[in-house]
Amino acid sequence: MNWDDYRFFLAVARSGRLSEAGRQLKVDHATVGRRIKALEASLGVSLFDRSPQGYQLTDAGQRLVDTAEGMESSVLSASAEIGGADKVISGTVRIGAPEGAASYLLADVATQLCRAHPQLELQIVALPRTFSLSKREADIAIAVSAPSSGRLKFRKIADYTLHLYATKNYLARHPGIETVRDLKKIRGIGYVPEFIYDKELDYIPLISPEIKPYLTSTSVHVQLEATLADGGACILHDFMAVQYPQLVKVLPDQVSFTRSFWFIVHEDYAKLERIRVVSDAVIDHMRSRIAAPQNRDVARMAAQ
Repeated sequence: MNWDDYRFFLAVARSGRLSEAGRQLKVDHATVGRRIKALEASLGVSLFDRSPQGYQLTDAGQRLVDTAEGMESSVLSASAEIGGADKVISGTVRIGAPEGAASYLLADVATQLCRAHPQLELQIVALPRTFSLSKREADIAIAVSAPSSGRLKFRKIADYTLHLYATKNYLARHPGIETVRDLKKIRGIGYVPEFIYDKELDYIPLISPEIKPYLTSTSVHVQLEATLADGGACILHDFMAVQYPQLVKVLPDQVSFTRSFWFIVHEDYAKLERIRVVSDAVIDHMRSRIAAPQNRDVARMAAQ
């Protein structure tokens, strides 16, 4: 068996498209197509059903995935053992993360890692969604829920807190917000309900089922910008909101949430040196950044 043939097969099986597989493998799509046809010819079976929508695995192709992934695991294990002695960190590491974490917790540490390891390429995929590590959509995932299945290694990074925020100007124009019931007087900003990809992010019903946001978005950055533009009140991460002095907490003792970030990596990749280096740096940095606004609040309360 030629591992290189199966490497091409897995890339197409996971992406469903020759062009995307070629991008991942750094070859043109025609080369990927030729390699797939050659593998099918050598095995005497059709591995994919072709259509304008992409490449779908046949029954034979689906059965071959387990074999190919077993080969991949062996290759990765050998790479980790042999490469462990090599101190030059190189290659690509893709991190999938929610927007808020990617922008406010990962950008700095990613820059530091690339500066320290010039041959390392970091890709941060900042999308409001979950990532499939088994399909290699990412090498590392930062999530708000721990996984419940799969060949994954995971650990809790840290708890983080969220509060309801609005600008000082907006609140000055809408006085008298003293209880949760008073929140009906102001405009709410939040996620589009049907696009909330994790139940941990569905905050509004937990405040009051009677509250309905007037402006919603799948993007936390859109929500933040709308809040900064005096558009209303929004649930925001404390580590994000602390960057903007014009934002203040609304009913902080009555509206407060604690959530957790989880670090997830496929067990086949966990031993790779580049993954270990990136993992340790990301976790340490995230814990430090998340703790900063919380420590600031503790110090403020102690001084009062």
